[in-house]
Amino acid sequence: MTERSMVAVFLHEQALEVLGAAIKPYLSDGPAGPHLLCRDVETGGALIEVSMEGRDKDGKPVELELMMPTGFIRLVVSVRSDGDFGFI
Repeated sequence: MTERSMVAVFLHEQALEVLGAAIKPYLSDGPAGPHLLCRDVETGGALIEVSMEGRDKDGKPVELELMMPTGFIRLVVSVRSDGDFGFI
């Protein structure tokens, strides 16, 4: 069984306004509001660094790293999935 762990990073409303169009391509939407779905988060220092999976203009997978002030962050939630189990 492969365990997949992701991190949902929610930003303050003011941070979304300040970042504007620059952050919109990276946001996912959900019942709790817009968030960044990240593979990894580094919180040391004045900036938070998030690693994400994305796609380039040709649809090929790319690795993205975004950095922003830690004050922009409202909530960080760890999301874990153990994958499917059983006989399908």
